Amino acid sequence: MPFPYNKLTDEDITYIKSVTAPERVVAGEAIQKEFYHDEMPEYGIFPPDLYVEALDREEVSAVMKLAYEKNIPVTARGAGTGLAGGATCKYGGIMLSLMKMNKIIGVDRQNLTVTAQPGALLTEVAEAAAEAGLFYPPDPGERTASIGGTVITNAGGMRAVRYGVTRDYVRCLEAVLPDGSIVNFSSNVVKNTTGYDIKDLIVGSEGTLCILTEVTLKLIPAPKVTQTLVLAFDNIADCIGTVPELLQTAFVPTAIEFVEKELMEIVERCLNKPFPVREGSDYLIVMYDGASREEVNEACELAAEIAMERGALDVKICNTPERIGSVWSVRAAILEGMKADSEAQEECDVVVPRAKIAEFVTAAQAIGRKYKIRVIVCGHAGDGNIHTEMLRNQMTDEEWETNTQACLKELYAKSRELGGQLSGEHGIGNGRLAYLEDFIGTRMYELFRSVKQAFDDKWILNPGKVVEIK
Repeated sequence: MPFPYNKLTDEDITYIKSVTAPERVVAGEAIQKEFYHDEMPEYGIFPPDLYVEALDREEVSAVMKLAYEKNIPVTARGAGTGLAGGATCKYGGIMLSLMKMNKIIGVDRQNLTVTAQPGALLTEVAEAAAEAGLFYPPDPGERTASIGGTVITNAGGMRAVRYGVTRDYVRCLEAVLPDGSIVNFSSNVVKNTTGYDIKDLIVGSEGTLCILTEVTLKLIPAPKVTQTLVLAFDNIADCIGTVPELLQTAFVPTAIEFVEKELMEIVERCLNKPFPVREGSDYLIVMYDGASREEVNEACELAAEIAMERGALDVKICNTPERIGSVWSVRAAILEGMKADSEAQEECDVVVPRAKIAEFVTAAQAIGRKYKIRVIVCGHAGDGNIHTEMLRNQMTDEEWETNTQACLKELYAKSRELGGQLSGEHGIGNGRLAYLEDFIGTRMYELFRSVKQAFDDKWILNPGKVVEIK
């Protein structure tokens, strides 16, 4: 492959300005430092050589044609809310922002879909659906994420238990390939067996295979009623042991979140967001949606009975928008709270079989103590996606780096031992790249590299993410 890459020349920059606009092209030290990293600067701070804002597919195509011809790396960027160091220019080159491609093209009520450009925000897409009396379920927590970013990372979130993840809602995609070709993956049809399902391969590819320029997403009828329960326990075994029993009822929960009391105290102390339940040390936050008040009430009553039989100390039912909002706003503020409480953070984003959650959490806490790292656990108990948060206390830079790497190595090994996977929703990016080949095995890793090579033979698109250049 043609690596190392070439540097942009003055002639290249002049050409890019001619196919976009001079006011949307910024070079060198004039580029704002916020574009050097995503939400996890711990996973790399990399300055681009050129920052370009695209307005449409034709501009994206023109930039990629130049980059392909001149062998210049390009990284597409949305809102920058990723948590894996993905949308960063690891090898310099061009950062291509899609945030001005932010139109909601329209809601198709007959086909139950919404079409948008990649820079539209997740919250804007959800609002457009709601205005049409419909519902876009994926809710990864960061509502200011770009919709293209959620598609290209296959964002999950709290409502995945009932509704699934982003991939389950992607109907078709328009994209630009590394050589500048504009292509469509599938179309607005409900099913498709026309050859390989490349669309599903693109979803979750983290910007390494193509650049999205338009997405069409499936919508569903909006639920009419929603309620939330907070189940408080004094030990993790009873808390997590309640999850499979809730999932075995006739009422499928919309979300089941697990949090520890220490996390709730951090959010209250640092962000002044009090959690409405004081009893206990481990909590499940459970949401039910439904078509009628009677259906949701019955589901909540059954869940409360199951929790009390499992030893719950308290069950709080939140049945007004204000009460529901207060609970979920605390849950959504966890990352912000941890950043405010610790000078550095690291996260393990594994997913394990639901029956193994308690075993993994117990092991994670023991591993943290072994390396003198403050480990706090939360996550999506309904689908086994556990966020193991490592917070820095009084450590030198060298101790923190050495201990977190050792801690992560053991956490990933434990996940694999329990039949889990390396990442449940945040992706590989740059932050977990060093652990991927060891986790999935060399043969599978080479298959990943073959996919990358098939799409991007010059390895210019978001290089050094998911699979490393060799």
